[in-house]
Amino acid sequence: MKKIILSTLVVFSLASCKKESQKNEEGVATKDSTTILNKTETAKVELKEISQQNLVENLSKKNDTLYVTNFFATWCGPCMMEIPHFKKKIEELKGKPVKFTFVDILDKAAWKDKVPAFAKENNLENHIVLVDESKFDDTFFGNFKTWKGNGIPFTHFRKGDKTEEVEGSMSEEMLNEKINSLLK
Repeated sequence: MKKIILSTLVVFSLASCKKESQKNEEGVATKDSTTILNKTETAKVELKEISQQNLVENLSKKNDTLYVTNFFATWCGPCMMEIPHFKKKIEELKGKPVKFTFVDILDKAAWKDKVPAFAKENNLENHIVLVDESKFDDTFFGNFKTWKGNGIPFTHFRKGDKTEEVEGSMSEEMLNEKINSLLK
C-alpha cells in the first residue's frame, strides 16, 4: 500500500512540475511563468538606434573626456571574450571623464531579442547603440586610421586630438594600457 501511495505522489509531483507548453481547455498553448518572466525582462530593454552622422559626431568629439567606442556583435566570439575586460574598466572608471559605447552594426535581426538580452545580462543597457551598416556611405570609414569595416571587434579611443585604434580582440592588459596612456 505504501508503494502505491508513494508512486502516486511521485507521478503527481512530476506532472505538476512539467515546464513544457501545455494546452488549456480551448486548445491554446500556455507557457510556464519562467518563460513569460524571461520575455518580459528582455522586452524592457530598449536600445537606441542612431544614424551614421550621430555616430561620427560621437567619434569626433575633442574634449577632456576619453571616448572608448567598441564595434561588436553578439555572435562574435572574440567580441564576447573582451566584454568582461570592458565591464571591469567601466566599473573601475565610474565617475571619471571616460565614456564607453558599444556599437552593434551587423546583425540587425538580433536587435529585437539577442542584443537587448545581452545588454541586460551584462548590465550594458546604457552603453550599447545600434547603427545600420547598410546605410553607411563611403565617407564613414574615413574616420579611422586603419579600420575599413573588414572585421570586428574594433575599438576606437579618442581623447582630445589623440586617437588609438585596435582591430581584433584585446586582452585586459592591452585595454588597460590603451586607456591609461590616453588618461595621462
